[in-house]
Amino acid sequence: MPDTTDDPYLWLEDVASDDALAWVRDQNARTSRELEASPQFAATRAKLLTVYDSQARIPAVTRRGDYLYNFWRDTRNVRGLWRRTTLTEYRKAEPAWETILDVDALAAAEQENWVWSRVDCAYPNYDRCLLSLSRGGGDTVVVREFDVAIKQFVHDGFALPAAKNRVAWRDRDTLYVGTDFGPGTLTDSGYPRIVKSWRRGTPLHDASTVLEGAASDVSVTGWAIHERDRCIEFVTRTLTFFESEHFLQRRDGLIRLDVPRDARVSAFDDQILVTLRSDWISGSQRYPAGALLAMNMEHFLAGDRDFATLFAPTPRRSLAHYSGTRHYLLLNELDNIRGRLYALRVHDGAWTRTHLPTPEYGTIAVQPAEDTESDDYFLSTTDFLTPGTLYLGCVDNLHERELLKQMPAFFDAQRFEVTQHEAVSKDGTRIPYFQVSRQGIAHDGSHPTLLTGYGGFEISNTPTYNAGMGIAWLERGGVYVLANIRGGGEFGPAWHQAAVQANRQRAYDDFIAVAADLIARKITSPRHLGIMGGSNGGLLVGVMLTQRPDLFGAVVCQVPLLDMRRYHKLLAGASWMAEYGDPDNPAEWEYIKQYSPYQNVSPSARYPRILFTTSTRDDRVHPGHARKMAARMQQQGHAALLYENIEGGHGGAANNAQQAHMSALAFTFLMNELRG
Repeated sequence: MPDTTDDPYLWLEDVASDDALAWVRDQNARTSRELEASPQFAATRAKLLTVYDSQARIPAVTRRGDYLYNFWRDTRNVRGLWRRTTLTEYRKAEPAWETILDVDALAAAEQENWVWSRVDCAYPNYDRCLLSLSRGGGDTVVVREFDVAIKQFVHDGFALPAAKNRVAWRDRDTLYVGTDFGPGTLTDSGYPRIVKSWRRGTPLHDASTVLEGAASDVSVTGWAIHERDRCIEFVTRTLTFFESEHFLQRRDGLIRLDVPRDARVSAFDDQILVTLRSDWISGSQRYPAGALLAMNMEHFLAGDRDFATLFAPTPRRSLAHYSGTRHYLLLNELDNIRGRLYALRVHDGAWTRTHLPTPEYGTIAVQPAEDTESDDYFLSTTDFLTPGTLYLGCVDNLHERELLKQMPAFFDAQRFEVTQHEAVSKDGTRIPYFQVSRQGIAHDGSHPTLLTGYGGFEISNTPTYNAGMGIAWLERGGVYVLANIRGGGEFGPAWHQAAVQANRQRAYDDFIAVAADLIARKITSPRHLGIMGGSNGGLLVGVMLTQRPDLFGAVVCQVPLLDMRRYHKLLAGASWMAEYGDPDNPAEWEYIKQYSPYQNVSPSARYPRILFTTSTRDDRVHPGHARKMAARMQQQGHAALLYENIEGGHGGAANNAQQAHMSALAFTFLMNELRG
């Protein structure tokens, strides 16, 4: 096992040291001199900012009581506005919005670099909310209670200092709280190890402990589902990224729920809901991985295990998401990566299932319009060439939906087509991928092609309208390809589990197969084929750089993991060992070291040019990964650029202007490298 103390670039893991920041500034200047001087950069950035700042974007809303709430950023409101309107106003082309909080004004008044993170409002009146704000855009946030009626923070209200806080309302005067309570109260991953119940008006140190986990856990969290006349409270001890112990909170204490450790648990009406990641034999039944099960909660607690199966997977069908209205459970299913919507209702223990019409192709997202107060729902639809559309529907009126908003087209989609193909991976598995290109393109290997993927953590990549991709890549003659490799969730837990830990190489073999198929079909050729990926996708393209540099002409590697020998020692990295393995275990390091980009980059190899991007404020994936890899490659004589945004967290950008700048750097780099 290598001795990491011999790593000459370890000093770049000190995020804020003067030496490291000076090195980063030098790298940024070098990258900016090359890319920002390119004739196309300024035009690309301006076009992208027009998209990101467009007033015609659909304001995403959450309904709370009589109002629809939205968080909005544009050129005038760089940090953003938290605002609300009524449904009547929202139906209009230009709704009248009431500003609740101006984050730009708040940041100026408090002389803080506030970036909006999230908000959680107390049911049923929603008059008190917990606002989470970060300094610079990271996962570390402060929490402050806000009074919506008077539009001010609550004096002596609930407040937590900066940490990776986890808070949830139990009732209007009581919270579940997980925070940094002092030495020894965080997990190795940096998340809360203890969850407490905190009563209004009492000191935080007097909050009562509900559950305490181990330092090796990922986190411990308390949360609640509020439904009209009931509140269902859970406490979850997350042991690994995919395994947890689940508890139901009752008046007499916690009840541990007898479900598999890798299952997910929730509730709807009087039912417990269990989503399986592995096969489960319970009672006399065998339930398959990927299934959604339901049973009356009291019957379950009494020992009954005869579940109703609400969703059963097939090799190409998986459950993407579910949510509840007043009477119905809405299931968003993926059928060969195409969205399908169903409404399920339970009566006297029996479930009925109704198909709700949606577009034949594309991606859907559904959420209840009023928590659990009605059977109305918001439905969003999109695909690669169709701008997002938002509808308001009611489950009881199957074929009637109100068109609320439609995003305008930012590029001429009529000139393009979407096709779905399959590549054959090294072990014979068929890997689907989408191709977006001009209609009738010549198969002559000449087209600049951008291939992306993710392949991790059971996250699905589905067709989505990307206006930036359209104007900065497709309209300039590029081909865009999305690979649905193993490790993702497109076909359920088995698709993910096929490429974890010792089998990680399968995800990389899948991506290689898609690249090779594009070349074999003469869509492109290695000198015209570029790849881009972020986070786990950054690891993916980093592996492609070191394993198959002959296949690619350029690489954009964003907020990546790259040093897999030390990833578990950096920020939240310890929480991902269930996905990648433990580098301190010699047997597991044996397979990790085979693909770890930082350990496999070689001075004797010939690599395509690569652009690394990261953020100083990324407190999830350490910026040291990108820094060290760029430094090592440069020392070995390779053409590697790095640009580190000072803000932005794991998203890489804290506002629309930064997002436009970072995207323009990537597209300018790719087109410069691949077009010739």
